[in-house]
Amino acid sequence: MSRERDFVGYGRNLPQADWPGGARLAINFVINYEEGSEYAISNGDGDDEVTLTEVSSPTVPSGVADHGARSMFEYGSRVGWWRLYRLFIERGISPTIFACAMALERNPEAAAAIREADFDFLCHGWRWVDHFRLTEEEERCHIADAIASLEQTLGQRPLGWYCRYGPSDNTRRLLIEEGGFEYDSDAYNDELPYWVPDGKGGHHLVVPYSLTNNDGQFARGGIATGDQFFAFLKDAFDMLREEGVDHPKMMSVGLHCRLVGHPARAAGLARFLDYIQGFDDIWIARRLDIARHWCARHPAVG
Repeated sequence: MSRERDFVGYGRNLPQADWPGGARLAINFVINYEEGSEYAISNGDGDDEVTLTEVSSPTVPSGVADHGARSMFEYGSRVGWWRLYRLFIERGISPTIFACAMALERNPEAAAAIREADFDFLCHGWRWVDHFRLTEEEERCHIADAIASLEQTLGQRPLGWYCRYGPSDNTRRLLIEEGGFEYDSDAYNDELPYWVPDGKGGHHLVVPYSLTNNDGQFARGGIATGDQFFAFLKDAFDMLREEGVDHPKMMSVGLHCRLVGHPARAAGLARFLDYIQGFDDIWIARRLDIARHWCARHPAVG
C-alpha cells in the first residue's frame, strides 16, 4: 500500500457529512486503556515507561525499575478508570475504548465493566508500544494476538484500530491482510473520515484521531488545570459547532485514565460533558457509528 502524503485532502470541496438528525457536529470521546501494556522491565523490556505520567522524563538509570512511574500507571487502572467510567455512565454517554489487549487481561473487572456497559471499543494494539519499531512479522503477530485477546476479554473482535502515536510503514497493509477491520484511526490529518486505496483495488476507511483535543496536554505542559482543559475543549467545540451550520465536522476527545482520571482534571472533563449535553444539534457518537455512517452516506468511489 502507498503511504504517500496528501497535503490537499478535501480542500474547499468539503462533503456534507449529513450526520444523523442534521447534527452540526459529531463528537466522540476516547478512553485510552493502556495501563499494564506499556514498556516495563517486568514485561521483558529494558526500561519502565514514564510517558503520559506526572514524570516528564526518566528519573532512574536505564535498566533500573522505576517504581514511581509504575505506580502512576497503576493509578490509571485502579482509580482513574473507575472515575471516568462513572462520569460517562452517569450521563448516559458511551465513549470509545482504545483497548490495549494486554492491559485488559490484567484487569478483568474493568473488562467486565466495558462489556456490561456495551461501550464501543477498538484495538489499541496488543501492547502500548511503538509499532514502527517492530519487524513486519512481529507486527503481524501483535495484531493477531490482540484480536484473539480482546475476543476473550471483551467478548468480540475489534472492528477498528489505532496503535501508539504512529503506525509503521506496514501497519495499514497488515490490518487489511488480517481482515475484519472496518476502519483505522492512525491519522491526525482531518476533521472528517476519508477513504484511501487498500492496495487490492478497493478502499479502506480512515477515521482521524486528535492529539490536540487530548489530555496529553497535561503531560506536555500545555495545560495545568481542569478549568484550562474545559476551556480548551469548549473553544474547539464552539468553533466546530459554529462551522457546522454549513460544513459539519467531527471532534475527537482523547482521555487517559492515569491523566484526566485524577480528580482536579476530571472536574474539567465533567464540566465539558455537562456543557455539551445542553445542545440538541450535536451527535455524541461512538467511533464505530461514525465509521458506519460514513460508509453508508459517503461510500468509496472508483
